Amino acid sequence: MSSNIESNQEDASLATSWRVLAGVGALIAVLGLIAIVSPFVTGVALSVILGVLLVVGGVGHGVHAVSARGWRGFVWEALLAALYVVGGVALFVNPVVGLLTLTLVLAAFFVAEGVVGVVLGLRVRPAAGWGWMLTSGLVGVAAGAVVWLGWPTTALWAVGLVFGIRLLATGGAMVMLAMGSRRVARETRSIGATPRGG
Repeated sequence: MSSNIESNQEDASLATSWRVLAGVGALIAVLGLIAIVSPFVTGVALSVILGVLLVVGGVGHGVHAVSARGWRGFVWEALLAALYVVGGVALFVNPVVGLLTLTLVLAAFFVAEGVVGVVLGLRVRPAAGWGWMLTSGLVGVAAGAVVWLGWPTTALWAVGLVFGIRLLATGGAMVMLAMGSRRVARETRSIGATPRGG
């Protein structure tokens, strides 16, 4: 009973804020399209952002290390802070090198995810849809192989393209959710406007 009430409250909340959700979704989708059109610039930007985040993380580790000098792990925390800062500065100063590394990580991720998908597809056979799972896994392995074998050239497009596709998919999903919420809002208004006797 309480789950139904919570679900109705969530539907009502979405129904009243569908315009905001649609707007944010459209913005994210547009950013995804921009990333897809200019994948190299996107990849370099992501590399710079990662560099900044590593420096911030390194400073955080450094602050903790200094504040806990008596701690047994002080030396290791200080070393970790230094590694974060050095890695972050290296990415910030030369983001193309970072992009090359990110591309290799992306290729490894595709292959690993693909292998897991293949194994999962074979394990759930003959359940409905096992073939789709297997196919998805094989596509992942193939995508990883393409990125890996084409490296370093694939660094020009792979990371930015994948990021752009992900943004586009997320933005599109948000817009579709907003459109569904708009329908709920219209139906709720039309039910409220209908006289009880009718």
